[in-house]
This record gives sequence, C-alpha cells and structure tokens, in this order.
Amino acid sequence: MLKLAALPNISTRTMFSAFTATALFSVASMSNAALFNDNLPTDKDAELSVGVNVMAVKSAYDLEDSTEVRVLPGAFYDNNKVYVRGAQAGAYLINDGVNQLSAYAKLAGSEFEPDDANGALQGLDERKSSAEAGLSYQRRTAIGGIRAQIGADVLDRSGGNTARLTYLSRITKGKLTVYPSIGFEYHDADYNEYYYGVSEKEAAKTGVDTYKSNSSLNPYINISANYDFNERWAGFANQSVSYVPNEQYDSPMVDSRTEAATTLGLLYKF
Repeated sequence: MLKLAALPNISTRTMFSAFTATALFSVASMSNAALFNDNLPTDKDAELSVGVNVMAVKSAYDLEDSTEVRVLPGAFYDNNKVYVRGAQAGAYLINDGVNQLSAYAKLAGSEFEPDDANGALQGLDERKSSAEAGLSYQRRTAIGGIRAQIGADVLDRSGGNTARLTYLSRITKGKLTVYPSIGFEYHDADYNEYYYGVSEKEAAKTGVDTYKSNSSLNPYINISANYDFNERWAGFANQSVSYVPNEQYDSPMVDSRTEAATTLGLLYKF
C-alpha cells in the first residue's frame, strides 16, 4: 500500500500569494488568446485629477475619542490600462468594456493606538494599518456592476487575507454623479487575530481578558458622489458604514457595532 508523505505546514498567506502569482501568470497568458483580443485601447485623453481629502473616521475600537480626522491626498485616473482611485492603484489584465480583471494594491487594515484607548487597553500593543495586493474582477450589466476582490497583507502586519463582493451602480444627473454600493467583506482569522485579538502576554501585562478571533463577514454600504464645478475643479464626497460582526465585536478592544468614514474632497483636473 502506498503511504503518502506528510504535507509541509504552509501558511494561508503563502498559499494565497502562490495562487495570486499563478493566476496573474495564467491571465496574462490568456489575454493573448482570441477570447480577450478586444480589450479597450488606451484612452489618450484620460484626465488626471489630484486633490486633498478631509476624512472623519469613526472607529469600532474602545477609544477616548472614537472619531479621528485625517487630511490625505487623493488622485483619480483611468486610461483603460492602468488606474488610480484614491488609495488604490492597479493595472488591467482584461478590460473589454464589460469585463474588467485587474491586479491592484491599496492601503488597508485598521489602526489601534494604545495611547488613545480607554483604561487598561492603553497597555496593549499597537496595531498598524498595512498594504494589500490582490486581484479584482468586475462585470458590468444593464442594472449595475458586480465586483469581486481577493487580497493579501503584503507588509505582513497581520499576515491575513481579505475578500469583498460588491454590487455598485452609477447615477448621473447633470454635473452630479453618484455611486451607491453595497456588499460584504470577508476577513480571515489571521487578520482578525491581529486587529482584534488579545494575547496571553498582553492579558498578563494589562489585566484585559484574552481573546482569540475567528474569520468574519462584514456587511457594508457606501455612497460616493462627484460634482463638477467647472472643467477643472470638482468636489468629492464619500460615506461608508460597516457592521461589526460578533467575531470582532466580542473583542475587549471593541465597543461599537459600526465603523464609519466620511470624506470630503476637492479635486483639480489636469
């Protein structure tokens, strides 16, 4: 009888990275096939918009002041080959006007600063935001778009993976364009353990209860709007709200069922 050798212990992140690399290679090869020869040409008239955003972030963490105001640069650009959307940038592997498959990178993750926390939570370790890279596929239909994304923490803050499934639409009236969307975001156990878990070492130091989290599914809604004041200047607004499920809410670090971000920005078109 054949006896199979034991498989090596391979982390989820390692397997995901290998899968992503394989998928990118496969799609790049397929893009030369007849099925994907009708990609859109480069839009030589694509406009670059840059500006500044003021963002108010309401965290689910138990903080002295749960709302933090940040001032961040912003940029938007899409020439059918590469794109920049705020804190996300990517390159299209397939873009035929209906199907869009891209490799992307973006800022991701939460931030927990112990000095801003309440009570014994001030003795916990800092949690830092990270960078995420992955694949995104969007299908345009007559009633809106469906987007699926899967990404990994490339800075290895959490070593975790995330995935998103979103329905999005576009409503235009004159100079105003509104983009409503709704969906779910998946966080694996490694991601949640880093951002919401409390280790035995931290518990012994602070008296905060230990906590080990599992994977979670976070529903969210988002509304973005763009208003063109004239040919060069535009205003930008965004409101997002995410529900915090039990896997995160049961953490002693958390005291809210929702996370939200409100953004107002001014953009200049080149």
